[in-house]
Amino acid sequence: MLSRIAGTLVPALGRLSVSSETPGPVAPGSIVAANHSSLADPGVVLAALRRLGTEPVVMAAAGLWRVPVLGGVLRSGGHIPVHRGTARAAAALDPAVAALAAGRVVLIYGEGGLPDRRDSRDVEPGAFRTGLARLAAASGAPVVPLGQCGARRLSSGSTAKQLAGFATAPLRRPALHVHLGAPLHLAGDVAEATAAAQRAVTAAWRTAERRCCRRGPRTHRASG
Repeated sequence: MLSRIAGTLVPALGRLSVSSETPGPVAPGSIVAANHSSLADPGVVLAALRRLGTEPVVMAAAGLWRVPVLGGVLRSGGHIPVHRGTARAAAALDPAVAALAAGRVVLIYGEGGLPDRRDSRDVEPGAFRTGLARLAAASGAPVVPLGQCGARRLSSGSTAKQLAGFATAPLRRPALHVHLGAPLHLAGDVAEATAAAQRAVTAAWRTAERRCCRRGPRTHRASG
């Protein structure tokens, strides 16, 4: 349901385009590792993956399960809460490994949180935490790096600016681009695997950023 909602809503807010180095859906039992820049980018990523025929299980902050309506959607879809910053954070790996073994695609954000800035610029991903590397090691699953660009034009800044951004997005129609890189198997210790994953997601983000900028802003002629 979450992917269907995103697939309907996101194209109404912006001009979404998708590219991939591997044709077709993401292979079952894969980990998709995405950069995280905005409250809006999970919707952008889910809409892009659905366009490719993939509806993943999402690993997301456990607080979202307390949000009315959204919490029910997350529970019904079998998505995985992550209790970040607590001793319970590692417990999210077990259901993620089980989902991968069952042939599901798991979406994870390597940075583990949003950047602490308010402008709408897109910048390369920040430092990755070790959860992605540990999930890849525990499951043996391939990692598909995903870079997204443009979501901060939908939502960034203060709460008021974010609400205004969503409200005006159907008129502004910002360019959004998602790029999937080639799958890779992470090797080495956790630190080496984490660094390799960050490099791959950064490369995918750079491709997305170039293609998003190429499409550029859309101008609107006043009516009436």
